[in-house]
Amino acid sequence: MMSARYGIFAWIAAAILVISVSFAGPLRAAEKVAPTSVAEIQLSFAPLVKSAAPAVVNIYTRKVVRTRQSSPLFNDPFFRRFFGRGFGLGLDRPRERVQNSLGSGVIVDEGGVIVTNHHVIDGADEITVVLADRREFDASLVGSDERSDLAVLQVETEGEKLPFLKFRDSDELEVGDLVLAIGNPFGVGQTVTSGIVSALARTQVGISDLNSFIQTDAAINPGNSGGALITMDGNLVGINTAIFSKSGGSHGIGFAIPGNMARSVLAGLTGEGRLVRPWLGAWGQTVTSDIAGSLGLDRPVGVMINNIYPDGPAQSAGVKLGDVIVSIGGREVNDPQALRFRIATQGVGGTVDLSVWRRGREATLTLGLVAPREDPPRSLTELSGRHPLAGASVANMSPALAEELGMDPVKPGVFVLQIRRGSTANRLGFRPGDAVLAINGDKVATVGGLKIILSKDVNRWRITLERDGKTLNVVIEA
Repeated sequence: MMSARYGIFAWIAAAILVISVSFAGPLRAAEKVAPTSVAEIQLSFAPLVKSAAPAVVNIYTRKVVRTRQSSPLFNDPFFRRFFGRGFGLGLDRPRERVQNSLGSGVIVDEGGVIVTNHHVIDGADEITVVLADRREFDASLVGSDERSDLAVLQVETEGEKLPFLKFRDSDELEVGDLVLAIGNPFGVGQTVTSGIVSALARTQVGISDLNSFIQTDAAINPGNSGGALITMDGNLVGINTAIFSKSGGSHGIGFAIPGNMARSVLAGLTGEGRLVRPWLGAWGQTVTSDIAGSLGLDRPVGVMINNIYPDGPAQSAGVKLGDVIVSIGGREVNDPQALRFRIATQGVGGTVDLSVWRRGREATLTLGLVAPREDPPRSLTELSGRHPLAGASVANMSPALAEELGMDPVKPGVFVLQIRRGSTANRLGFRPGDAVLAINGDKVATVGGLKIILSKDVNRWRITLERDGKTLNVVIEA
């Protein structure tokens, strides 16, 4: 009786399922569906891992670090006066030590091209790549991009073809999609973890300049950096790069650089030998609820343009002050970081459509994807002499330099790029990123003009700077 009753229930459930499917229409092969049986839940990722894991490598780096003896006595002027540096025993000479670090990488070409994180190999003197089958190769650095935190390596295989992963369009990802993270956490060896896509287009993470991360709850730990985030078709959709953690371990909030960004960096570094991104030539602010209401938008979306570079791509495309850029190439943008990211993933050459909101209507503009101009020439110069800025390296800001540095391209002028340690500028507190606006009342427009002003013999310097959007006045007595 009991088995008969269960048989009737099963028959009714099957009938309901058939009716539901018939009303919903035929299921397309590409549709994503939830598991419908215990058997489906018990499916294994093993075949997928077996195919993808050989293309994920471990990366070991070595860097020689020079340090000095740390005793405060060696830095005391009194003891130095009578006994000399290091008391004449050579104790103050720099000491060298080897600093080791580890990470992961992904083979993306059978010829031995590997994508990893910039921070994994930054400053490394030696880079060793270990394959999943434990073979080791010395790697050379093809190029690195700090703004996206990506780097490209090359290993010589003497003609042997290596397993590699193909890129998948990361814009096809949806929240809830299953993903696997493969890497070398804590140096324990290659490890695979599973999870879902928790969120997309995370731009407020602050990990790198070009932020628009894939967030996942697949366990990512130190050592996973540079490893692969793959989808259920076995293709590469992201490069694991960071975690949010208060303890150093995984709390289920990991971030991966989208594959489309990795693909554009790879194409630039392996094709041109250097990375050149297109530029917009405009800047703006996030659209808030108040701004959206005043403009007639039904929700906060896009970037409202409040600066346009003269004769830049945005102006040529017809973008005007007050326009709200809603999407690029059909992909929505919600803040300036997302706007920068979408432009950066486009290659130089060709065009892309901009959807803008203007006067209560949406319009489509065509943006030319061109390289930023080196105008004016940067004239990179390290300043020297008897003045407060001695030891500072300065340059004329141009669209090309601004793109390289990730700075606002609509602010021309003279900017401090580097400060030599121990220099006058360093001791007085000047910082990289400072814009020198005026000195003793004379406006500073170019590096050449700045050098002329600094060559004057004066007893008092009044320097006007812009730092982090604020204007500062610094008075220094000679």
